[in-house]
Amino acid sequence: MKAKAPRNQTLVINEEEKASLMAQTISLSSLACQEDLENKLIHQDLFACLEFLPDSFVDLLVCDPPYNLDKQFGNNKFSKIADDSYTIWLDSWLTKIRRCLKNTASIYVCCDWASSKSVQTALEKYFIIRNRITWEREKGRGASANWKNCAEDIWFCTVSKDYFFNVEAVKLKRKVIAPYRDTAGAPKDWQETSQGNYRLTHPSNLWTDISIPFWSMPENTDHPTQKPEKLIAKLILASSNHGDFIFDPFVGSGTTCVVAQKLGRKFSGVEQEAAYCQMAIKRLGQVETNNTIQGYYDGHFWERNSLAEQKLQTLKVS
Repeated sequence: MKAKAPRNQTLVINEEEKASLMAQTISLSSLACQEDLENKLIHQDLFACLEFLPDSFVDLLVCDPPYNLDKQFGNNKFSKIADDSYTIWLDSWLTKIRRCLKNTASIYVCCDWASSKSVQTALEKYFIIRNRITWEREKGRGASANWKNCAEDIWFCTVSKDYFFNVEAVKLKRKVIAPYRDTAGAPKDWQETSQGNYRLTHPSNLWTDISIPFWSMPENTDHPTQKPEKLIAKLILASSNHGDFIFDPFVGSGTTCVVAQKLGRKFSGVEQEAAYCQMAIKRLGQVETNNTIQGYYDGHFWERNSLAEQKLQTLKVS
């Protein structure tokens, strides 16, 4: 194995630990109850286990399905197909997983701009669409004959009109550039601290404060489409309560499950690739000694690179 650079914190799975990590996963061959799934990772093809999932157990569904692109995921390759065919593929699992959601559940589905229309079409058949979040994905080398693609979408839906949304939990702490004061000289709608002046702002559907995991961050893995923990933390804190059940049908490197555990939620999910299951299980095991979320501190999300101390990775989730 090639030696890593001193600051490279990318997750490594050693050959001798693979079997013990896989032993911590489960597979389903008969109808399961919620307790069977709680804080467990299902190593199985999604379509092979959907019928064995219980009814109405999910409070929040977080989905990061393969985008409609040619992409290799471990031993499996997802090939780009016609837009209509991709919509049909999305429908093929959404129609089966809907029964697993509580009437008060929320749903988030990730996609790129090219497949966003297909995702919207599939979702509006079953759910109430509330919003489309666009977040800045700053990685990428650019394009010579087109605009650089540096954004992705997340569709926000609910099963019904009765749903939970905690705006206070996802406010963004920003530096104050123009610190206005009232007539008495006190800060007006901002906080004055020894570390600087800050204001809590309402979250919008345009996110520019997300950092993609890179090699010097402890959350980084070799998964080709890993989502940042900060991104998923916003979804979980906005749309679930402490102790709620979070489900991810495309676990990948395990970010949804890891963040759910860090934030005191129950979780489960499905992943067919053994290598990704191993990543997820190992990351879950590390939560006990490191429950930090980059960019989230003291109950607030901070705009990118505005909190110097977070670079030390010693801050604890409040």
